[in-house]
Amino acid sequence: MKKLLRILGVLVLLVLVVIGGAITYVTQALPNIEAPTDLKVEITPERVTRGEYLANSVCVCMDCHSARDWNAYAGPPKPGTAGGGGDKFDRTMEFPGEFYAKNITPFALAKWSDGEVYRAITSGVSKDGHPFFPVMPYLNYNKLATEDVYSIIAYLRSLPSVETAEYPESEIDFPVNVIMHTVPQPAHPTQRPEWGDPTYGEYLANAAACVECHTRAEKGKKIGEPFAGGFAFAFPNGAVLRSSNITPSEDGGIGGWSKEEFIQRFKQYTDSGYVVPAIDWERGDMQTVMPWMMYANMTEQDLGAIYDYLRTIPAAPGVIEKWTPPGS
Repeated sequence: MKKLLRILGVLVLLVLVVIGGAITYVTQALPNIEAPTDLKVEITPERVTRGEYLANSVCVCMDCHSARDWNAYAGPPKPGTAGGGGDKFDRTMEFPGEFYAKNITPFALAKWSDGEVYRAITSGVSKDGHPFFPVMPYLNYNKLATEDVYSIIAYLRSLPSVETAEYPESEIDFPVNVIMHTVPQPAHPTQRPEWGDPTYGEYLANAAACVECHTRAEKGKKIGEPFAGGFAFAFPNGAVLRSSNITPSEDGGIGGWSKEEFIQRFKQYTDSGYVVPAIDWERGDMQTVMPWMMYANMTEQDLGAIYDYLRTIPAAPGVIEKWTPPGS
């Protein structure tokens, strides 16, 4: 019996050594993605214009990398904070830890090479080689056309510097802090389809990362049907917002929406008479994290293409209870 226990003890020790060695390897050796060393993006007016459109209206980089006014409906970015970072994602929103969007203006990126910025956008790897948690949807940006990524870089380089204090380092729960080292991938750029191409709307929906918020997840892992909604966002006052079902289902999705209705749902926020409502937190007003005012500036052509793509994905029935008031 004692001999058996000794053997079991040795086996347990060996297993622990193997596990410890594997964790050390993963956290120290990965991600092993090199930044392009010879990349120098030429900043042209055309690239800056395209990058501004992508960063503010499609990929909505400025949605997270700005200070948002949560006392106004949809939390629009505060003027003068574009690129300054600060948006927080934590355990109350079902994330496995606490994460902050960083400053991406020239104030913070001055010492970054264009290759390092390119790697950060497309592979989720920081200047010092550590991986980002994929709350930044770099696995989507991984597939962007190279020229579109260059345009975003040109736009970021052209932003006014926003001076901010250093944001706290991420706090990541185990085992996610180990697993996330395996997530980054080298860039797999695709060619941007021409308008009218059947894949054009899919390209835009990927760039906008619609599936990231419109798929139910727990602790960063997707557990629901793609685009079927149900991702929960908890607010400090106890209210809970859940993302909508945007599959072509007639039962809870957008199956009954026309293309014109879909486009107008966004474009209503660009109407000259529209006034952004103030949010009364004590009263429990409904709030949303959906950056309507940013997506509203997408062209009708691009919004229509996304609608056409959404009509092709599998329908997932299910009516989402979008809002639970505080105290419910």
